[in-house]
Amino acid sequence: MARTVGHVDAAIVGTGPNGLAAGVILARAGLSVTLFEARDTIGGGLRSTALFDSDVVHDICSAVHPLAAASPFFREFDLAARGVPLLAPAAAYAHPLEAGPAGIAYQSLDRTCERLGKDGSRWRTLFGPLVERGDAVADFALSDQRRPPGDVVAALLLGAGTLAFGTGAAARLFREPATAALLAGVAAHAAGPLPSLPGGAVAMLLGHLAHARGWPVPRGGSQRIADALASDIEANGGRFEQGRTIHDLRELAEAKVVLLNTGPAGLLALGGHLLPSRYRRRLQAFRYGPSAAKADFLVSDPIPWADPGVGEAATVHLGGELSEVFAAETVVAKGNRAEDPFVLVADPAVADPGRARGGRRPVWAYCHVPPGDPRDAAALIQAKIERFAPGFGDTVLAREGMPATALAAYNNNYVNGDIAGGSVDVRQLLARPTPRLDPYSTPLGGVYLCSASTPPGPGVHGMAGYHAARSILRREFDIRQLPDLGP
Repeated sequence: MARTVGHVDAAIVGTGPNGLAAGVILARAGLSVTLFEARDTIGGGLRSTALFDSDVVHDICSAVHPLAAASPFFREFDLAARGVPLLAPAAAYAHPLEAGPAGIAYQSLDRTCERLGKDGSRWRTLFGPLVERGDAVADFALSDQRRPPGDVVAALLLGAGTLAFGTGAAARLFREPATAALLAGVAAHAAGPLPSLPGGAVAMLLGHLAHARGWPVPRGGSQRIADALASDIEANGGRFEQGRTIHDLRELAEAKVVLLNTGPAGLLALGGHLLPSRYRRRLQAFRYGPSAAKADFLVSDPIPWADPGVGEAATVHLGGELSEVFAAETVVAKGNRAEDPFVLVADPAVADPGRARGGRRPVWAYCHVPPGDPRDAAALIQAKIERFAPGFGDTVLAREGMPATALAAYNNNYVNGDIAGGSVDVRQLLARPTPRLDPYSTPLGGVYLCSASTPPGPGVHGMAGYHAARSILRREFDIRQLPDLGP
């Protein structure tokens, strides 16, 4: 067995956003904290690097962060005050069509409704009340799902919108194809069959955030978020051991508390032999969802969208009309390849011009594929972009594909390339990863979970780490008051 770790109050395995958020809270509460990272660079899904050009930063996994802007943890942590402003473009996201104008969701609700024409009033009816209660909606959606909502009206509004776009009624909600497609592209972030209640919930949450706080990118790349969190941990006495793989929970036997920023598969690998058989079987039954296949591009010019308005958005959904988006996502959710898959494109330099250096800029994109698909989808993704942006290929200076299998190898939490940490369906939202009063605790005394496989699920929000740290402080150290998280 590998060498054991010496005494520490809290040992955190994994330095993704949830592990880092938990580290911030526990270190600020006065605990001795050590974080272990198998790779040489911290950050998990927040990592950034120079792929093709030493001057141009590419985000390896996550690039655009509406949930970071809305998260109660990050609102208090205040990234901007720490030199990491979140930059929101004028248009949060766009959805071009091959026939007719693109759907564009501006941060301005008024401007969005004006562009949507006949559907403008319906869009306002759907999102206006949610925007007015934006922080309360985010607080409810990003809660531990074990307490009554602080704002019941906000919860009811989110529920009503979920029913409106999470059922067969979605196809009848709007008059214009561009409007329906615009929201269908947001629902596709749920990576599952559509329409569905999880898809409707994601559409309402991310859709209203477009007008509340925008869909921003962090200045300089996602790694800057991880670095700000790490700096705060170290400033409060926390330590990092990078390039250190933990193979067995027994290596951490001298830690009073162990917090795993891993999914069920990670816990089984580290301590399956120690778990009660019933709990182990439940973890083994945890279901993972569709995967992602990613492509990174180094380009010489902004993407030449056929509809120039699309260029105001840093996030663009390519999937055709609502029926096409729903059909493609449902095919993939059934374990098959879609002939024309949904593609999400991120062009961070739209919001952060500093990401473009010497005329070169990063473009990031992925499509949904069946679990463990080994196919390099870079050529497919480039062709899809070219359909809506003729001449895009002429701007590509370099390209690299990252199949689902490569994503799985890159991050053990991305089982089979599932970047959501597990299927996002009704059952696994309510009991994630297993039915348990405290979803962060495990039957092993002092061992907790805090990954995207726990509530509130996927996304860069830090709230799984926040809730897990709160549970640890209360249950293990009898600390009821969370520390101040401000700069």
